[in-house]
Amino acid sequence: MSNDRLIDITHDIVPGSTAVWPGDNPPTREELMHLDKGDTVTLSTLRSTVHLGTHADGPCHYASGQAGVGEMALDHYIGPCQVIEVSVEPRSRVTIEDLGDVPIDAPRILINTNTFQTIEGFNEDFAALDPGLIDHLATKGVKTIGLDSPSVDIIDSKDLPAHGRCLAHGMAILETLKLSGVEAGTYELLAQPLKLIGFDGSPIRAVLRRMG
Repeated sequence: MSNDRLIDITHDIVPGSTAVWPGDNPPTREELMHLDKGDTVTLSTLRSTVHLGTHADGPCHYASGQAGVGEMALDHYIGPCQVIEVSVEPRSRVTIEDLGDVPIDAPRILINTNTFQTIEGFNEDFAALDPGLIDHLATKGVKTIGLDSPSVDIIDSKDLPAHGRCLAHGMAILETLKLSGVEAGTYELLAQPLKLIGFDGSPIRAVLRRMG
């Protein structure tokens, strides 16, 4: 982006090289029409998982009978946020202690674990979030939690405790954010999902705007 106040925290989506969760549908593009072939327009079809790259989870992704991503309130995804960088081991869970003495200054918290930095390959040893951390953040008024990893739970988790605590607190989830190189601090977050009613997730174009 040309505006120095804006920081794009969205991974590029490139059919053929963008990795997705093992077993999920990678992005493919079918060109139905193309200007170079003499057609009046270029027209493409995208086929992909809705959990593509930088994305938002809908509650129905991890709990039966819950809302889709398109029914989530927009204020989860727009407004003041805080980027926090932690130092954790691969395949671990970020705890309250890992935050150190960093005060929680915004209702939307984005955590950079530095364990998942590219989606050209899918490393399965990314870090996730401890359920106790989510409970703690909820007491601080946090309504949205995001991280650089593709899930708030570790890859082999079956009971998804971090997802469950987000559901209990009505907390929205953002995953696979591109936070490498982003300075810790407070920003304005712009990360709206598509209005996909009943869907379990949606790709987003996540942007941070520097304050002041």
